[in-house]
Amino acid sequence: MSGVVVVGVDGSASSLTAVEAAAREARLRGAGLRVVHAWMWPAMHVPLGPSPMGPPEGGFRTMVDRLVAEAVERAGTTAPDVDVSHLVVTGEPLTVLEAQSRAAELVVVGSRGTGGFVGLLVGSTAVHLAAHGRCPVLVVREHPLDAGPVVLAVDGSAAGDRAVEFAFAEAALRKAPLLALHAYTNWNAPLPPPQDPSMPDANPPGALDGAEERLLAEALAGHRERHPDVVVEHRCVRGRTRETLIEASRAAQLMVAGARGRGGFAGLLLGSVSQSLLHHAHCPVAVVRAADGSH
Repeated sequence: MSGVVVVGVDGSASSLTAVEAAAREARLRGAGLRVVHAWMWPAMHVPLGPSPMGPPEGGFRTMVDRLVAEAVERAGTTAPDVDVSHLVVTGEPLTVLEAQSRAAELVVVGSRGTGGFVGLLVGSTAVHLAAHGRCPVLVVREHPLDAGPVVLAVDGSAAGDRAVEFAFAEAALRKAPLLALHAYTNWNAPLPPPQDPSMPDANPPGALDGAEERLLAEALAGHRERHPDVVVEHRCVRGRTRETLIEASRAAQLMVAGARGRGGFAGLLLGSVSQSLLHHAHCPVAVVRAADGSH
């Protein structure tokens, strides 16, 4: 562990909610909290001081100082025992936070910032950081629940092993149960169902159940021994992956998913299931990339 949790702030209500979540995460880890704000104005040679025609307390510098101070105060109120520092960096937010993620054990961001298009559920910074961050990224959409399980999305891929370990560690820190959830349909099988319903199915109902149970058990193997205090429920559900996970998030305090799974197109850094969870989950979502950044 690096001993620091990083939270990105931009003055939006969403980022202040993220500050509260980040302060709690830092307290659980015994880590410090770094409040980071990225701004482009100095690079664009925009005057940072007050306008000659405006009030003396105006200007971009004063605005940034004010929003960072508010975030630091919010963190201190949420977790008074956490060491809070702050950093203002010139640069584009995604680039700045990606650089910060190289030395952090967790980066936390709100789902929406001050920019973007009205109506979008999750901003571009949150989505892109989940794809490019060098450490786990926690995206906070709503005020998280204090109770409920940590839900782990399991797909059995090698890339998901780091997400499994992160979920166990989070459940241990939170003293929460862990729900390891694997959803599948016949389309998960090596052979697709026939186009003609009258033709025999290579994967008739029940044929996959045993294989999917084994997949889930193998994905958890070893992690349960390393975290004996975590109460684990494993559940295989025949159904659509995204809908099943989103429904499970209603009663969860955290959803954990790998950045990429077994499906999708090679080369994509963030899979469709992970993106769906970022947009539609009812609890904070932690996206964990494979150790080498690949899938």
